[in-house]
Amino acid sequence: MSTSAPIASQAIELLVAYQQTPSIALRNKLVRLNTGLVRKVAYRLSQQCHESFEDLEQIGYLGLIQAIERFDPGKGNTFSTFAVPYIRGEILHYLRDRSSTVKIPRRWQDLQRSAKKIRERLTQQLNRQPQDDEIAAELNISIDEWQDVKLATSNRSLVSLDAPVKSNDDGSTSFGDLLPDPQVQKLLQWEEDRAQLQLALSQIEHNTRIVIELVYFQKATRREVADQIGISPMTVTRRLKRGLEELKGILQQPEQGALEAIQN
Repeated sequence: MSTSAPIASQAIELLVAYQQTPSIALRNKLVRLNTGLVRKVAYRLSQQCHESFEDLEQIGYLGLIQAIERFDPGKGNTFSTFAVPYIRGEILHYLRDRSSTVKIPRRWQDLQRSAKKIRERLTQQLNRQPQDDEIAAELNISIDEWQDVKLATSNRSLVSLDAPVKSNDDGSTSFGDLLPDPQVQKLLQWEEDRAQLQLALSQIEHNTRIVIELVYFQKATRREVADQIGISPMTVTRRLKRGLEELKGILQQPEQGALEAIQN
């Protein structure tokens, strides 16, 4: 039996006890028990921004506490699945307020530039668009790394509505100040949904993620996807269904906007 089973059992017992009789002592025990969950989410986000892991970790604990306060053991959800959106959401709010941008490693930027030339050359040689494995082979990297490079580049930056556009005697005016309030809120929500979706995609199985990206981001048909990666259209459909279900689980409560965005 894995060591995670007793820990999960202990967490459920504490969560039930906390729901019945909330106390700071019980809440602190639950926080300590889920330290690894916060650190995992904070580490992933720290790789995509300029903020330190330690700062994001501290913000993540605020989201964890929110999840502890709102979790209902009677609904049958696992606490980790329930808590991750709260932890991630709290950190993303912090990053949005700090106007951070997604950090693309210089190596990946160089690979993307090289890939553009390789794609043009292979298109002429093969008389078709090259497949990802062919580009990865030319770059001498794994297909997994190439997919990460593509995903990171397509989601290079989060729109900053706090960016100054002019200065005057009264101070700075931001881009957000120039937009009507409903539009500001819409763009802020899209900014956050986009970042959450990127992170959620990184958590699902690699081949399933590739199918979702090709169909929804590159607008390929199921037949084109099947031909490109060497599987049947029926398998493409099954992977899409499974992938969307996995994304729904990752993005559930309180953040489901990103999943709606990808399906529309």
